[in-house]
Amino acid sequence: MRPQLDATLDGDGRTRPTRPVAGKPGDRPTTLPATMIDLTPDPIALQLGPLPIYWYGVAYAVGLALSYVVLVRQARRFGQDPELITNGVIVIAIAALIGGRLYHVIDQWQLYRDDLLRIVMPPYSGLGVYGGLLTGTLAFILLVRHHRVSPWVWADVVAPALFTMQAIGRWGNFFNQELYGPPTSLPWGIAIDCAHRVAAYPCETLPEATTGFQPLFLYESVSGVVGALFLIWLSRRRPYRLRPGDQILIFFIWYAVVRFALESLRTGNWVIGGIPTAQLMSVLFALGAFLVLLSRHRRPKADGSAGGEPDGDLEPDGGTEASMDAARPRPRD
Repeated sequence: MRPQLDATLDGDGRTRPTRPVAGKPGDRPTTLPATMIDLTPDPIALQLGPLPIYWYGVAYAVGLALSYVVLVRQARRFGQDPELITNGVIVIAIAALIGGRLYHVIDQWQLYRDDLLRIVMPPYSGLGVYGGLLTGTLAFILLVRHHRVSPWVWADVVAPALFTMQAIGRWGNFFNQELYGPPTSLPWGIAIDCAHRVAAYPCETLPEATTGFQPLFLYESVSGVVGALFLIWLSRRRPYRLRPGDQILIFFIWYAVVRFALESLRTGNWVIGGIPTAQLMSVLFALGAFLVLLSRHRRPKADGSAGGEPDGDLEPDGGTEASMDAARPRPRD
């Protein structure tokens, strides 16, 4: 049973429950209305004998399945062969899992240094997105070279699926009670039990029953939904002149900006020189993608006008920019 909340007096004479909000660790907490989502979920979805099935894995499995659906639809829309997707998704997913796990282990080394088997033994309840993006991108490059298809066109096919995966997969963090920010009085603040608190937010000064935290996983999830819908709309309507590869570059910029902002709300993350590593990676990804996007659109075309690559440039699949333009999706009435 949770302890009874304190009460404060409203201006109209009614009482309402209150909860403490942190300043610095050790400070005496102040009070704010208790409007948090008071739920600490069980991380195990199902127990099959000795084998637990974790919600974290379920979330990523569902995300991968929905991403596959998006990939198939986008491949058809871009005039590409959907048959290439099945094996490709498996290869890229495994590569992303390895990179994401490695990034997480480095990030949270204090959790694994005394028990190295935890790195490779289930449950795999920790993945770093940037690690997964790096190794997944490497696997993607090897695959498109093997199949001799255009990397830029296929990168655009993949872009909304990445947003979809992020939008669904982040809910695994909710069930693991991780990826949360500082205490908040917002009505969508979430409860975090004492066992899952970082050192900066002890239950002694921030009681479990009365303290809600910023749900950073939710913000990333919503961003993923909006980003996926935007790129799908962009591939259907094409209100601007797009070059092959623009959508994946938009994804990198979009995700990096959102992650940079949210990382400033996290505590206890991996830092280099006092700066969160994820923010450094965000700057590199966003700046790199922006410069590539800018360079490709400023490059003069064959007719001497600005705004794109020469129409006769050869692509890795042997086609030209002009032939790829014919395969791009056209606006629908």
